[in-house]
Amino acid sequence: MLQIILYQPEIPPNTGNIIRLIANTGASLHLIEPLGFDLDEKKVRRAGLDYHELSQVTRWSDWASFEQHFQAHYPDNLLYGFTTKGSRHYHQAAFNAGDGLLFGPETRGLPPDLLDALPASQKLRLPMQANSRSLNLSNTVAIALYEALRQKDFPDLL
Repeated sequence: MLQIILYQPEIPPNTGNIIRLIANTGASLHLIEPLGFDLDEKKVRRAGLDYHELSQVTRWSDWASFEQHFQAHYPDNLLYGFTTKGSRHYHQAAFNAGDGLLFGPETRGLPPDLLDALPASQKLRLPMQANSRSLNLSNTVAIALYEALRQKDFPDLL
């Protein structure tokens, strides 16, 4: 099962859309606090529709707690950070079940200390116009997740 990790997400509808995405793909979602909203907020519920019950969402109080969990439960898997500062395109990675796809907050992206801890081969980007700053978080997660699923021939999906 692929792990989607949102580091300190800020915009409720993005997280709601991602909850719906993981419910429909079988991925799991990890939310690293602090969140920029309350998960019970109307905007999150509306975007996620009734998929909250069908999704696996875990909240973590901080990065260290999540990282310890990931290393203990997925020792052979990689963590890929998605960043406009990445030198590899997302489709160049060879994803495996259990890998973590890490995304930063909408207004700031992943902090330098998290990016610096990743090898260059695990810093991925989605191609876009040279003068563009970034893509929408929920769109980026969907593109990356579906590429990882495509590489494995969409396991357990119809």
